[in-house]
Amino acid sequence: MEPYDHGMLDVGDGNQIYWETVGDPGGKPAVFLHGGPGGPAKGARKSLDAAKFRIVIFHQRGCGQSTPHASDPAADMGVNTTEHLIADMEQLREHLGIEKWLLYGGSWGTTLAVAYAQRHPGRVSEMILIAVTLSSQRELDWLYKGVSRFFPEAWARFSAHAGGAPDVVRAYAELMESPDRGVREQAALEWCRWEDTVLSLENFGKPDVFADRASDEVIALVRIIAHYYSHGGFVDDLLSGAGKLAGIPAALIHGRRDMSCPADTAYALAQAWPDAELTLVDDSGHKGSPAFGEAIGAAVRRFSP
Repeated sequence: MEPYDHGMLDVGDGNQIYWETVGDPGGKPAVFLHGGPGGPAKGARKSLDAAKFRIVIFHQRGCGQSTPHASDPAADMGVNTTEHLIADMEQLREHLGIEKWLLYGGSWGTTLAVAYAQRHPGRVSEMILIAVTLSSQRELDWLYKGVSRFFPEAWARFSAHAGGAPDVVRAYAELMESPDRGVREQAALEWCRWEDTVLSLENFGKPDVFADRASDEVIALVRIIAHYYSHGGFVDDLLSGAGKLAGIPAALIHGRRDMSCPADTAYALAQAWPDAELTLVDDSGHKGSPAFGEAIGAAVRRFSP
């Protein structure tokens, strides 16, 4: 499915974000928010019905085809925060002449979707959130320490590479700022090895990145993730702000076996947001399953025009 339109949007601070639109130009507007942060925007074309939706895909600052690329140590991460991404979304929405759009986000994309919707509720028609996380400190503490109780040997390796620092995420963020590419490559590989390990017990799906290579894309991914999560995702307590989402219909789809993003966050968000309907898929982890895909399809049909 080739884009019928695409371009680079100057969002300031020396940044340009890549965007494209696919599907029906006259269809219901929907924006795809990729994970990571800094992850690839893959799966966007399969997520929504191209015959019914005008699907907007953009690469968040520092990754994909957006510039400057975070694999370049000269790229200024000080102008890459959640506030910047929210502003980028608004500028892109206005650039495309869209009044309201459906937000479709997965993993980190759910954090960005909730943060955007709390800031601009009048611009959101519905939300489909997959593998829900709000990037709270509690969740980050779990992913980068608590879950080590299940993988003690892998944690020992991950922590040792950061010199056993008490704040392992910040330590990796500092490594990813090294002018030495070799240092950045090795830190990126160790980070990916840890995240792959956390998902290694799942029955479906494969890791996004493999721990035997460190391309520019992987270096950018890890640099952006470590930057964001060493600053608490650059978000406040999004759960306490759930009241701002009142009136926005939403479908939350989450795998009960998700070791990286435990299901209690999705459950708490659904409890605090009466317009949200939570589907917990018993056989799925973070990477999904056939039943998980069916739940997403049902949500898409529910919100289709």
